[in-house]
Formats: sequence, structure tokens, C-alpha cells
Amino acid sequence: MTENRQSIEFRGGVGAIAADCWQGAAGSDSRGTVLMLHGGGQTRHSWSRAASNLARSGWTVYTLDARGHGDSDWAPDGDYRLDALVGDLRGVIEQIGTVPVVFGASLGGMTGLIGEGEGPGLTRGLVLVDITPKVEPEGVARIAEFMRGNPDGFASLEEVADAVAAYQPHRERPANIEGLRRNVRERPNGRLYWHWDPAFTRPGGLADSPTADHGRMVAAARAITVPTLLVHGGKSDIVSVDGVDELLGLIPHASAVNVSAAGHMVAGDDNAVFVAEVGGFLDTLV
Repeated sequence: MTENRQSIEFRGGVGAIAADCWQGAAGSDSRGTVLMLHGGGQTRHSWSRAASNLARSGWTVYTLDARGHGDSDWAPDGDYRLDALVGDLRGVIEQIGTVPVVFGASLGGMTGLIGEGEGPGLTRGLVLVDITPKVEPEGVARIAEFMRGNPDGFASLEEVADAVAAYQPHRERPANIEGLRRNVRERPNGRLYWHWDPAFTRPGGLADSPTADHGRMVAAARAITVPTLLVHGGKSDIVSVDGVDELLGLIPHASAVNVSAAGHMVAGDDNAVFVAEVGGFLDTLV
């Protein structure tokens, strides 16, 4: 089966929310809808390989750029709080017109968990990708440091690739770096800058202190009744054994999968294992 991908646009609290819609071959029946939310500093393109695989297996898949990221509009007031992200999620689901299985990586997982926990019935199921209520401060600090790095931009795509390689030393540096162009914006001066709104990384914001939302995440997790899967990286510096155990205690019906070769970017680090694990989970929902 060959999937069809179309770039579309939803309306969010700050304007346009950019998205891709992946569907199975024309004329085939959809098994349901999956909505994929990336992590802070990523874009919808981080899901492309996984979305393509899920579409070929019969799911209609939407991948979103969060506000302030990728091709979505920036918040003029710099509001990138969880309440704003959850509000965007609710609005997008209303526009889709059906209850989806929500995949959320890192910040996207926080958004999905709080959205469902504080408003039951928003989702058909949850797939949390390397995120639990308890996160490791050292890993969070490393992400914030990367996102605040190179405020003056880059002179070339080679410099962008060097920065990414330094942040992800466990990944092989790609021979063809053109794909990284989707992660930057080119200014009139010819320099390349990260695709996100710098206001997202302001001190004291989500890029600094997701640990401050631990109590809210715990309360939301306790309220989850939909099928839930946690997929976490064996090499992650964000999710620990304690974090996994806490989540499974809060959501007793949830299950967890350790992708041993992956770090925090699970789907990007080991897409084949990721797709196999989530595919099995989705089969139980059909």
C-alpha cells in the first residue's frame, strides 16, 4: 500500500498550525486516526518515517508543528505554556472531527497527557514517547542548552550538521545533510537560524522547568482511563527507571517498552523498533 501525504493547515490559538496528513492508498478504509505531537525544538518532520509506516498499515495520520515551531505561527505574546499547547490540541481535534490516538514525544507527550487527564474523552488512546511525570533535570538542562546555543545562527548547513552531531553523538552524522534544511530558517542576511521562536527558550519557561509541572502531570496521569503505552529510550537522559515505575503506578493499565538502542529521540533513533511496538499497541485498539 502506498500512502498519500498532503500538507494542510489548522487554526490554533495564535493562528496557523501547520500539519501533514498521511493516508493509506486511495479507496482503502482507515483503521482510525493518529495525531502526532513532536517535542520541544522538533517539527512535524521528526515523525515522517513513522507516519509513513502507520499510513501504509491503514491509519490516517496527522503530524503537527506546535505553535512557535516549524511552519506554524509564533505566539506574539510569547505564550508557550502547557495550557496554550493543550488549547491548540483541543482545537485541532475539534477540526479533525474524530477522536484520535494521540502520540506525544517529550513536550508533545506532556500536552497529550494533560489534555486527556484533565478532559477525559479527548483521545482514543495515548502513546507517550520518552516522557513521564518525573523527568531528569540533567537531561532537561542539556536540551535547554542546545536550544539556546548559536543565537547568532549558522553560516552554512555544515555548521548546523556539526551542532546536531555534537548534541546527538550516538547517531551517525548523515552523509546527505539537506534534510536538516527543514530545521532552520534563512534570514535575509543569508544566515541560518533554528526554526523555533526564541521566546520558547526564555529562562524559566518550559525549556527550563518541565519539572515544575510534576504535580499537574501526576494528577493528570491518575485520571487516565484510555489505553496507554509508554515507549522510552534505553539511553535516554530524560526518563529514568524511577520515572517509568511512577508512571505505571499512576496508570496501572498502561504498558511500557524500553527501546534499548534509543536515546530521547526514540522514533528517530530506532524507527523500525518504534513502529513495530506502537503498531502492536494500535492493533489492540481496532
